[in-house]
Amino acid sequence: MWDSCGWESQLLETGFLAIFLCPVWTLSQIPRRCPPSLICIWTFRWLIVRIMLGAGLIKIRGDKCWRDLTCMDYHYETQPVPNPVSYYLHRSPWWFHRFETLSNHFIELIAPFFTFLGRRMCMVNGVIQILFQVVLILSGNLSFLNWLTIVPSLACFDDKSLAFLFRSGAKKTVLEIQNEARAGRPPKPTRGILMRRVVNVSLAVLIGYLSIPVVMNLLSSRQVMNTSFDPLRIVNTYGAFGSITKERTEVIFQGTLAKDPKDPEAIWEEYQFLCKPGDVNRRPCLISPYHYRLDWLMWFAAFQTYEQSEWVIHIAGRLLANDSTVLSLMDHNPFQDRGTPRWVRGEHFRYKFSQPGSSRAAQGKWWLRKRIGAYFPPVDLEGLRGYFQSRNWPHPHIPQKKS
Repeated sequence: MWDSCGWESQLLETGFLAIFLCPVWTLSQIPRRCPPSLICIWTFRWLIVRIMLGAGLIKIRGDKCWRDLTCMDYHYETQPVPNPVSYYLHRSPWWFHRFETLSNHFIELIAPFFTFLGRRMCMVNGVIQILFQVVLILSGNLSFLNWLTIVPSLACFDDKSLAFLFRSGAKKTVLEIQNEARAGRPPKPTRGILMRRVVNVSLAVLIGYLSIPVVMNLLSSRQVMNTSFDPLRIVNTYGAFGSITKERTEVIFQGTLAKDPKDPEAIWEEYQFLCKPGDVNRRPCLISPYHYRLDWLMWFAAFQTYEQSEWVIHIAGRLLANDSTVLSLMDHNPFQDRGTPRWVRGEHFRYKFSQPGSSRAAQGKWWLRKRIGAYFPPVDLEGLRGYFQSRNWPHPHIPQKKS
């Protein structure tokens, strides 16, 4: 499912640039006659510069907490899908959170310009950006986004700095190619090499032209993030966490077998997602570099209404029919082998990390939660028929048992 998020545009752009980085006429790991063009390398460097500047500028222009250095007081607890390390980092001292926020501004707003200050400073930026992504991987479940961001960061290093990664024979070949280039003895141009040069120059012109609205967006006080100005998403503008939610809320799906949902004796049982917070006793999960899209979308839905996220009602209808596709995206179905629920509702809760070392934590509670109210009222299959028809959704049906 492609839902126009920043990581998808970044994946498209990175994949597009990789086409021109790979050798065409040989399967050799080190193509001697036609090594990767410096133009291709710079397109990747330009990508990492835009990714980081976009993220840094949207923060400075967005939430006040990025300017008063308090955003990290909330981020670990309220990020889309926290991991176990997030639980402990959230309780770091206030001064450490201020240091984190200042470091974030330096990494995203200052370090990218090192790319244009010569070989050594470019490599410094590469080291900074890769270490930054590793920290993000360890402290949260931001899916494959951080791993993907490491890819253009590698372009900040040249062959000499990465020579230790090659076998001895390959390392010798790389050094010979570099020495020939420095001595002004490039390989004799062939028709294929000339064609490749034309393609590389054309790529530079294309990226430069498509970068104009992106740069204008970065300079604008009305900057938007995770947007493309061309239909193929070849050059995009990026950004993340321009605003930070100060409280974590969750939508919890509950079902019951009771005939009357208003019956005070009705037992409502909870569905558990693969990773997002639900059961307060369940340890936050580790999923990076994988990505559970439904869990992420539920994070967005929690600070909207079900009218703004109508797909939540679609999920409820599928749960009422014990739809195997939707249930495969969940960790626990309370009605497994017990038939189908008569009613499903959405409850809205506020979640907070428990205090490490407290009595609640000693009881195995990773989270504390408090009910806010109903997110959507109890619904049944028949009651949803008109709702589904008005939106041209296929009405779910309870699967018939095999005789």
